[in-house]
Amino acid sequence: MGAYDVGDEPDPRYTLANERTFLAWVRTALAVMAGGVALHSLEVPEQDGLRIVLVVVLVLLGGGTTVLAYRRWALVERAMRTGRPLPRFGLGAVMTGAVLVAAVLLAVTLSIS
Repeated sequence: MGAYDVGDEPDPRYTLANERTFLAWVRTALAVMAGGVALHSLEVPEQDGLRIVLVVVLVLLGGGTTVLAYRRWALVERAMRTGRPLPRFGLGAVMTGAVLVAAVLLAVTLSIS
């Protein structure tokens, strides 16, 4: 069942704001993936194994963020249409933790070289 298949049509401003938020998360995901590609292209850090790990983590984080953003968009749309409370914002915590781990890994590998 799709997000548009239940409840009543909410104020269009809320639906459009929900779509803009989804697109902002997609832009964030693309930026994270671009960071992974940049690390690979610039060969930073110099250790091949660590660089591959960081690149894979960033690319998967970007892809996963897009999937989670779509899921959140659908949950928010459904909540607005049925008059239920909005879902918790778990995506922010996931993204914060993942970026923190990537930053620590990058800092450690750069300090080694």
